[in-house]
Amino acid sequence: MSISASDVKELRDRTGAGMMDCKKALKESGGDLDGAIEYLRKKGQKVAEKRADREANQGVIVTKVSADGKKGVALELNCETDFVAKNEEFAGHAESYAEAVLEGDITDRDTLYETEVKGTTIASHLKDLVGKIGEKIDVGQFALIKTDGQIVSYVHPGAQLGVLVEFAGSLDNEEIGRDIAMQIAAMNPIAVNRDSVPQERIDQELELAKEQMISEGKPAEIAEKAAQGKVRKFYEEHVLLEQKFVKDGTVSVQEHLKQQGAPTATSFKRLQLGESGN
Repeated sequence: MSISASDVKELRDRTGAGMMDCKKALKESGGDLDGAIEYLRKKGQKVAEKRADREANQGVIVTKVSADGKKGVALELNCETDFVAKNEEFAGHAESYAEAVLEGDITDRDTLYETEVKGTTIASHLKDLVGKIGEKIDVGQFALIKTDGQIVSYVHPGAQLGVLVEFAGSLDNEEIGRDIAMQIAAMNPIAVNRDSVPQERIDQELELAKEQMISEGKPAEIAEKAAQGKVRKFYEEHVLLEQKFVKDGTVSVQEHLKQQGAPTATSFKRLQLGESGN
């Protein structure tokens, strides 16, 4: 049967599928638009099943912050190739999912997949995307922060690294918060302050430092004291508020915030493409 160009266009507009796929779907359904949509959906499910075991280690990270600055989301959407990751439409889907997390206060994957975007669940929407694009596509790590203070976000150029920072109060100048978010992106701290560092990590650093000193011939008592100094150095390198501020190496991040009259940072989330998350 003859398939009109207008029917192909309408199906393409409604599904986002390729022109040839739309034409074939219309032929298979005898020109019935709803039947063609169902055909494309089933085709997408079959493609999704075939791609399920493949690695999706490319993608983008997006962030969203509520208008009042009290909630922030960072989300990773994965695909198989850099070509797809750089597509604006792909990034738009990631934005839609992040918006859903923000609006629904979603913190777990099951709830995320059951949440609706564009008239269907995210789980179904992902399957449709797999069928349309022909690659494995899935949500990777995501994080939601809520606060009584203020949240600032930052996405590094290339959209492979995103940061959310929580501050104890409102910022008069959001650029101050952005600088701290960029610090986190660049310096990759493991905690916001000393109290947030797991004790087992501190014990590990102490033990390693003592072993090093003893192996160099230092007495146990001296090794113990020297190890404490090593731990202080560890804090300066790995704890956000004690790190040297990247824009002014003469002060720590905490000192910089005090100089600016800004509230302290109280938590952060740093998402990098390919890292394990939720």
